[in-house]
Amino acid sequence: MKLSDEQLAAYERDGYVAVEELLDEQAVMALRERLREYTHGGRPTGELSVQIEPRVERGELQVEHPGDGVRKIDCLVQYDDLYRKLGTHPNILGVIEQILGPDIKLFRNAMLLKPPDVGSAKGMHQDSPYWPIRPMELCSCWFAIDDATTENGCMGVIPGGHGKGELPHVHVTDDFVVQEDCYDTDEMVLAPLRAGGGLFFHSLLPHYTAPNRSQNWRRAIALSYMSAKSTYTGDNEKPDYLTIQGQSFPGCV
Repeated sequence: MKLSDEQLAAYERDGYVAVEELLDEQAVMALRERLREYTHGGRPTGELSVQIEPRVERGELQVEHPGDGVRKIDCLVQYDDLYRKLGTHPNILGVIEQILGPDIKLFRNAMLLKPPDVGSAKGMHQDSPYWPIRPMELCSCWFAIDDATTENGCMGVIPGGHGKGELPHVHVTDDFVVQEDCYDTDEMVLAPLRAGGGLFFHSLLPHYTAPNRSQNWRRAIALSYMSAKSTYTGDNEKPDYLTIQGQSFPGCV
């Protein structure tokens, strides 16, 4: 799958583009069922990193099942066969290659869960200020496992906000967000997405998700890719990033 010239121009201008039907319904159902095995079916998490909703972890909010309190699961692409196929799917990589070039590594993958009436907001932020990768030109595919709606916490974005570069962020309770005087909330656009579709967005695009106020799950996985020519700027030893396709380069990620 490839972006049209118009879609590619929209990505460059706005910092994001939505692409529906990256996977068919059967494949999405299999991903959904596998995820449910991890959260509610007792499937071992092994090497996966699991984060609990902060209010649940502090005891401020009670849930009927422990799986209803899961907020994030990292590294599914590395350790789960179905999610490896997703992270290397030609429909996704066809778009990523247009944006990043042929030499691609996976920076991270994070399943982002908003259980009904439990999933909290993720404040307005850019991804690259969190990440020790330069240049700040990564691209993520926010792939919808469930329909992402205005009621259950779809993405909200500031079109063109990536063009302002890195914005100052501040720590608030349970979050790290862009300073409020650095963007206009009236400019935010909501981006609902059907299950099986993906929102491709620049790592400097300011984005936000609301709490889940519905009775429906909202699960999406952020697949974040970088050019293999990127450099690692962290203080710790460089991780062994997963090569998705193409070459690796000395002194790079």
